Amino acid sequence: MVNCCGLITVKNEPVPLKSIAVEVSVQGHVATVSSTLQYENQEESPLEAIFVFPLPGEAAVCRFSAKIGQTEVVAEVQEKQKAREQYDDSLSSGQQAFLLEESDESPDVFKLSVGSLPPGEKASVSLDYVTELAVQADDGLRLCLPAVLNPRYQPQGSDSGSGGSALVSSVPAASVPYSLSLSARVSSPHPICRVESNCPLDPLNYLNTEKTQATVSLAAGHQFDRDVELLLYYQDTHQPTAIVEAAQTSAKPGSLMGDPVVMLSLYPEFPNDVMSSMTSLGEFLFVVDRSGSMSFSMHNGSGAQDRIGSARDTLLLLLKSLPMGCYFNIIGFGSSYESFFPKSVEYSQKTMDEALQKVKAMRADLGGTEILQPLKHIYSQPCLPDQPRQLFLFTDGEVGNTKEVLDLVKANAGSHRCFSFGIGEGASSALISGVAKQGGGHAQFITGQDRMQPKVMQSLRFALQPAVVDISVKWNVPKGVSVTPLSPPIRVLFQGQRALLYAQLTGKSSGDTEGSVTVKYSLAEQPVENQLSFSLKPTEDTGLTVHRLGARTLIRFLEMEERQGDGEKKGVKEKVVELSVQSGVSSAFTAFIAVHKVDGEAVQGPMLRRQVPTPNSGDDVSDSDINYRGYMGFRRPRKRNGTKVQRDSDCPAPASDPAMDPLLQLISLQKASGSWVLEAALAEVLGKTEEEVAKPKPAPVDQEVWATVLALVWLYGFKMEAQEEWQFLAMKAVSWIQAQKAASVSECVQAGNTLLGCQVQKETLGF
Repeated sequence: MVNCCGLITVKNEPVPLKSIAVEVSVQGHVATVSSTLQYENQEESPLEAIFVFPLPGEAAVCRFSAKIGQTEVVAEVQEKQKAREQYDDSLSSGQQAFLLEESDESPDVFKLSVGSLPPGEKASVSLDYVTELAVQADDGLRLCLPAVLNPRYQPQGSDSGSGGSALVSSVPAASVPYSLSLSARVSSPHPICRVESNCPLDPLNYLNTEKTQATVSLAAGHQFDRDVELLLYYQDTHQPTAIVEAAQTSAKPGSLMGDPVVMLSLYPEFPNDVMSSMTSLGEFLFVVDRSGSMSFSMHNGSGAQDRIGSARDTLLLLLKSLPMGCYFNIIGFGSSYESFFPKSVEYSQKTMDEALQKVKAMRADLGGTEILQPLKHIYSQPCLPDQPRQLFLFTDGEVGNTKEVLDLVKANAGSHRCFSFGIGEGASSALISGVAKQGGGHAQFITGQDRMQPKVMQSLRFALQPAVVDISVKWNVPKGVSVTPLSPPIRVLFQGQRALLYAQLTGKSSGDTEGSVTVKYSLAEQPVENQLSFSLKPTEDTGLTVHRLGARTLIRFLEMEERQGDGEKKGVKEKVVELSVQSGVSSAFTAFIAVHKVDGEAVQGPMLRRQVPTPNSGDDVSDSDINYRGYMGFRRPRKRNGTKVQRDSDCPAPASDPAMDPLLQLISLQKASGSWVLEAALAEVLGKTEEEVAKPKPAPVDQEVWATVLALVWLYGFKMEAQEEWQFLAMKAVSWIQAQKAASVSECVQAGNTLLGCQVQKETLGF
């Protein structure tokens, strides 16, 4: 499997790297990374070289060139068919040319042949990409250099496994034979507090007294013996900011690149009192894999439950933990999909009971793994007012159209949040992590002996925290200027999420050069309003980072429209091509074409040309196709931990039977409101007869309150190790008791302790 990056030979061996120079330009929450890598062929024969670059998922390449001796290859973006024709023409006229198209499955690997490198010759590769910086839990913004910019050095003579692709995590700095220089220029509307890194930095150098501009660089002599990450911290990081970027002087006014572009960043602060409250609103959609492989065991150990059984137990917990007043639905999918209800229903005793009956009957009987159709069905249903949509996706597989699934989730990210759960060793990490990332949720992997329930309940906790809703953005610009949004509108923002909105400013005003934007939203039913001013005439040329990310945002949105069939009538494809060519950001309908600008002399000596070991997982692509096109359809190897788990036919996985587990039995007896009823089944879980349970009830107390207190005492007395799994349904029970305004709760707790032989304090229960 290939995990070599940078300039490699067709034999998948790295060409020796001499030096790396990286320049980073940061504008608030976004950055352009420009890197130049110098290589040298130390072999005695010419090498055919390919440049491989694993892109960060949210990045877009916007410039690429390679120089070998006097010969320069410059890649430019063109419409795909046109690029293919130019490629063929160049080949037939004896020039060398290379084509780079976005891989259909994975947009995150950039791969381009750069021609032959004569013995002793140097090659330099220059590459620019734009990216949004990731928000960290401590409000820092993180930039990590991708693998090609931090190749790990493999010392001579050590066992390098296959073709030099075994990567060493750290080596003595003195033995790394290449150097790195990295400098960053940071500008932000708010003062820059500090910049941190896992590598030594020179002191931060402020360029103005407001501390809104600074430069920073890696301390001299740094050698790449580890990954480099930069963390940027701004003052007032939760205040919205607006950055206007000047137009590209060579582009025509009225076009995206020829107009200024404004970027608005929203990163609301969630005060602690808000975070400790739980919302009772939301539309909860549980999307469960029912393909055949869900009948496999959770793990190879003895007594392992089957995956679908574990999913049934988890759905029981989820259904009991939902707050009254929310809406929900359950969708099972395989080769086809089935919904429990035609559309989401309000959560009540009746709908909960109905859903639980259907959960009991759920089997792994729907064939293959087709996620796209059920998602399209969900997104076609209108969102419910004031009920933020929360999607929980459970799957044990991988799909062939990961990119389409991720695009679909991303296009709908403004209206929902997506939590994903990968079950077992075979779940695709690209799919599970990607869905959560694009859907602003959280990904969990359930492997080995992991239990599904605690992980799912942890995600439910995130889902039940309040969200920022009713977001409105109003642009106020002088007469003669118009604002064209480049981003789809956002409707909801969750804790830890940040939204970046891009808009194009067209036209000129006669006098006024100020614009403003008003942002309103509500959090925990409190209205918040911010107004920001910005200048329509940016003072300096700061590059084109904001333009390119704005273009990329609009391109992704339009591609989605095209795929959903809305594109035909609107000329979407033509618009995407125009945007892509103009901004230099690639798309599904364009390709990078690279032609040698100078004719090199004929190569002397035999070429070290080997058959390309195609780095794919079972795709049928012949070597000759790849060599001819100079283009590599490249699929990242899936992470596999051993072979796929087969069910051991001698010990069939036990069916899920709540009767086996007293905890699940107790949970299945709870009402939707949060209460329990005094009945024989409850007494059985508590290990008593019905009479033994009824007798010690304090006289004035209602039977249902008494039963609910007993259930809580039992949970806290005997099941603390599983508290993560039942914490929400316990909170619901306490709220229900408080709503009954029952007297003598303390007396009940004492009597319950005596009956069950526990010593649980009333305060522990939450009273």
